Amino acid sequence: MAKRGDRGGAKTRAHIATVATKMFVERGFDDVTVAEVAAAAGVSKVTVFSHFDRKEDIALDRLPDAVGMVRAAIRERADDVGAVEALRAMAVGLVEERHPLSGLTEGALPFICTIAGSRALVARLREFEHEIDAELAGELDGDARFSGDGELVAALVVAAYRTVAVATVRRGLAGEELADLVAGHRQRLDSAFAVLAKAFPG
Repeated sequence: MAKRGDRGGAKTRAHIATVATKMFVERGFDDVTVAEVAAAAGVSKVTVFSHFDRKEDIALDRLPDAVGMVRAAIRERADDVGAVEALRAMAVGLVEERHPLSGLTEGALPFICTIAGSRALVARLREFEHEIDAELAGELDGDARFSGDGELVAALVVAAYRTVAVATVRRGLAGEELADLVAGHRQRLDSAFAVLAKAFPG
């Protein structure tokens, strides 16, 4: 069996997630079992759980990518770029690329509805929020170029991003057009990070 970190393993992981997402959107997350996902993907349950710790992580398979992006934004920023500004650029970049993590891709709404309709998935997102908060705080506190309170800044950045994202999701669920969603999301991101960058320029 392919290991999680190799090329074949990554391919298998992506395949499982793609198959599962289609099933979750069609039937609802809570009404699809891991055994059904495994059968549809042509793998065993053991293989599924070798790539994902739990069922919720199959649906939210992109979340681990966010950790790497946050690390890269802090560690790879130029010397004259503050940490908050680097995080703003990362967040805006997701929007401009229509990255899946932005939630602003064509056809994303059915998946967003699937998440909103599952208490288990909403709970996992909230749990991940704490995980990314802790990860960011650790990065900031370990960064010699950053002189602020890493824990405080991380909490504010995560809260600001969550507020913007939730507002965008609500507008999307209310039927707002994608172009308007993107423009509004970008504007709110810029506003939120402008306040944070002014308070924490380092």
